[in-house]
Amino acid sequence: MIRVAVVDDEQLVRSGLRMILGTAPDIEVVADCGGGEAVDTVRREAPDVVLLDIRMPDVDGLTVLRALRELPHPPAVAMLTTFDANEYLADALRSGATGFLLKDTDPEQLVQAVRTLAVGGSVLDPGVTRAVIGGYLAAEAESTAARAVAGLTPREREVLTHLGAGLANPQIAERMGLASSTVKDHVRAVLGKLGGLNRVQAAVIADRAGLVTSHRPADAGPPRGGAR
Repeated sequence: MIRVAVVDDEQLVRSGLRMILGTAPDIEVVADCGGGEAVDTVRREAPDVVLLDIRMPDVDGLTVLRALRELPHPPAVAMLTTFDANEYLADALRSGATGFLLKDTDPEQLVQAVRTLAVGGSVLDPGVTRAVIGGYLAAEAESTAARAVAGLTPREREVLTHLGAGLANPQIAERMGLASSTVKDHVRAVLGKLGGLNRVQAAVIADRAGLVTSHRPADAGPPRGGAR
């Protein structure tokens, strides 16, 4: 079972997400709470995935995210956002968020997004992808990233393409016909060449470089669009 915690200041949102995820046979919502109780709740329940509101009145989502990333075994964290919270997205990306989802994400896509996060993948809702890219990539950073992508080997570019689709290492290994350990080495090399980025930041770079739209695996499914 995939263990999930939902952190949002609105009880109605928490109840709705709990109900949606509860329909999946492989997902269990082990806790839901507001921002003030989030760190203690996650420490106690040890969820695999946390769905975290990016903007809350008691403790904001970025503060909670940074605290969660400091835990000995941090969960994968996807930020729940709305269209009017774009200014927070780049900071969340830099702080280690592994996904961004709109609160009105389609239920089926939400379930798939949680599954993707649980196996180490990343999720970027199409509704926030451009905002993440625009906030994260300044002109100088974008130029540096473009040069780094150009310097990747063909195999590393293929790996980056799969990262852009939000795939986890086992999924990439299956697609490329490689051992998981080999894929892990390639991913480490790619992230290093891109300047020590994390997987979601690399996915943003892949999207900006046109790799995701120009060379997306035909069977990639929906990892990044609820997770596209």
